[in-house]
Amino acid sequence: MSARSPYVRVSSVLKRERIVPPEPPALCVLASGSSGNCSVLLTGPARAPRATLIDAGLSPRRVAALLAERGLGMHQVDAIVLTHLDRDHWHPAWTKKVRDLAAPVFVHASHLGRATREGVLPRRTEKFVHEVAPVAGVRATAMMMSHDDLGVAAFRFELEGDAGTLGFATDVGRVTGDLIDHLAGVDTLAIESNYCPDMQRASDRPEFLKRRIMGGAGHLSNHECADAVARIAPREHVVFLHLSRQCNRPELVGAMHAGADYAWTITSQHEATRWIPLRAGTPREPGVIRTSIPAPPEPSQLALF
Repeated sequence: MSARSPYVRVSSVLKRERIVPPEPPALCVLASGSSGNCSVLLTGPARAPRATLIDAGLSPRRVAALLAERGLGMHQVDAIVLTHLDRDHWHPAWTKKVRDLAAPVFVHASHLGRATREGVLPRRTEKFVHEVAPVAGVRATAMMMSHDDLGVAAFRFELEGDAGTLGFATDVGRVTGDLIDHLAGVDTLAIESNYCPDMQRASDRPEFLKRRIMGGAGHLSNHECADAVARIAPREHVVFLHLSRQCNRPELVGAMHAGADYAWTITSQHEATRWIPLRAGTPREPGVIRTSIPAPPEPSQLALF
């Protein structure tokens, strides 16, 4: 029997081990990339944790399977909060699935028109403009950033008491002073580090796509992300989102943050992250790398990527 099997043999009968979720609050990025983005914000009491999905760009079936691997059920999903409605952030299968859930879907007011035109607006939809309170004990303020035509919401989540703060910014196009102020000093920062400029320019992508990505209304480069992190100054942990499969490498992202005084995690399209504690002042060693990728390469090796 594989050491990775979730089953144990007791009296010749296979029984499933009980998977216990971590003590809330915590964050897990189930997947992040051009094929689908979905993160889980775990809150509530440890005996009965509740989940808020930040984006739902994976199919409901895949999300259910990933949650089950972490000891959670779809019945524990209380809300879905969307940054925007691109297909990799809102899978159309959720339009029907949310009818079976108690979870409302929170959509920024500027995206309602698109949702209506495309027929992806579920019945339980709640619009927001500046603030959203998806579940008890969680309040988020939203700032709209440039991304394509309708923009994208960047969130600052405030957890009740001293449970911590989470900044979440993906597909933001460019870093502005207002965004820095919006996310300044959060305990945990989840932010995209989408592409390496050299790899983007050298790629065989069409020029219009390169202009879209790099033109200030697309995605953040590794360098723009690193500058934003330095200015936001997160207290505990940074989670790097939405790496391009064609125009980036985890090693390049990691090299830009080696020796940092915050812990960091690099997300993947195909593998969920570990649970990241969100409590303010979580003890950790400066510069600890909490990721499954190898250590950053030596500078002389970077030319290979």
